[in-house]
Amino acid sequence: MLFNSLNFAFFLPIVFSIYWLVNKNLRIQNILLLAASYFFYACWDWRFLFLLIFSTALDYYTGLKMNEAETTRQRKFWFWLSVLINVGFLGIFKYYNFFSTSFAETLGHLGFKISPYTLKVILPIGISFYTFHGLSYVIDIYKDRIKPEKSFIDYALFVSFFPLLVAGPIERATHLLPQIKQKREFNFDKAVDGLRQILWGLFKKIVIADQCSVFVNLVFGNSAHYSGIDHAIAAVLFAFQIYCDFSGYSDIALGTAKLFGIELLKNFSYPYFSRDIAEFWRRWHISLSTWFRDYLYIPLGGSRGTIWLKIRNVFIIFIVSGFWHGANWTFIAWGALNALFILPSVLLQTNRNNLEIVAKGRILPTLKELTAIIATFCLSTFAWIFFRCNSISAAFSYLSRMFSASLITFPTIYPTKLFIFILSFLLIEWSGREYPYPIQRLGLNWPKTFRWAAYYALVIIILHQAGPEQQFIYFQF
Repeated sequence: MLFNSLNFAFFLPIVFSIYWLVNKNLRIQNILLLAASYFFYACWDWRFLFLLIFSTALDYYTGLKMNEAETTRQRKFWFWLSVLINVGFLGIFKYYNFFSTSFAETLGHLGFKISPYTLKVILPIGISFYTFHGLSYVIDIYKDRIKPEKSFIDYALFVSFFPLLVAGPIERATHLLPQIKQKREFNFDKAVDGLRQILWGLFKKIVIADQCSVFVNLVFGNSAHYSGIDHAIAAVLFAFQIYCDFSGYSDIALGTAKLFGIELLKNFSYPYFSRDIAEFWRRWHISLSTWFRDYLYIPLGGSRGTIWLKIRNVFIIFIVSGFWHGANWTFIAWGALNALFILPSVLLQTNRNNLEIVAKGRILPTLKELTAIIATFCLSTFAWIFFRCNSISAAFSYLSRMFSASLITFPTIYPTKLFIFILSFLLIEWSGREYPYPIQRLGLNWPKTFRWAAYYALVIIILHQAGPEQQFIYFQF
């Protein structure tokens, strides 16, 4: 069930209406949300619902057993049991075939020919996200940061709350569980704010991301038939596609959660207005970046220690982050490139220079800020080419065609209407960059007629541009 589908348009109002009809009883509300979440997930493939329930039950039970453990040895046993089983499932479904074929290819280069055994299974949707929900919960209990949740219903809802279930944000127990356990009253202003954020998310997904995908697929799928300038345009369009696709999903997820009186973690904060790669990663996929920071980078030593330790830690966290996205060398290359891009600022200790949003309190950026924004966007777009291509060789082939003499020619693809939409989108994002999402304050001081006219205009544009339902990019991760 896609957020941008008619099925979801029927599903959401039904769950919303019943949920607030039973608002006198928090337990019934939570049971309803859990049942709705399991139904939402089962619509993809009901067989994998049992894997989700098993993973949830495992982490819930091991959390209780760690708390009851009388010795450190017992506590470690239950901790590692949960970690190994969770990572094991993730490894089998997501990475087994990658390692199997890579091992066979390596032996082939050494003169040993073998046929790798691969598993013919599909990747359970959202497994990377709900696995990380559970891992953070178990790690936090093991580190004595939190106490285990005694209610299985509440814990299961924390893991599988349907707005975040299949593509995040990756929540923390310290943030979401208290909201699940607290009585929630209907707040009209919060619900309207949620609908406004859903509207903006649908605009980003349908009007920008889905339209970009047409031209991106055309060039990346038929690279030999296009000039260097076409390759450059397609790379830029993919940068907007993946941002609007994923952040659009996050906006819809956060807006939907607000309808139920729940605040989810912010996942994007205008990353393409970043002035360096360090700032970009503080603003892109925030819930994953902070997860790796807290549970991998800091335990490794972070930016402390010798220069070589700093370099090691930076490459570990970015390569693991790349590998988290998928079982392909292209994702590892994408992670390694971002490590190279961010490394100078880590070594020079300038990675915390740009903490505030650019040009805060001003209408326009300075020339220096604008130059830094464009340079950062170019670096991230360059890395996205590896993320988009199916293989390392395809990525290098794409780059060789892009940086050929035909880079300085007239393009054969020139989607004028899409460029206008992107420019309008950037202007709206820029004007609202100091808010959690750009249209949060849109027209609140306007007369009601003008404000609603703006919302209707967005709805009409979305309906006019809507085509066949397209899956969100991050569902494959």
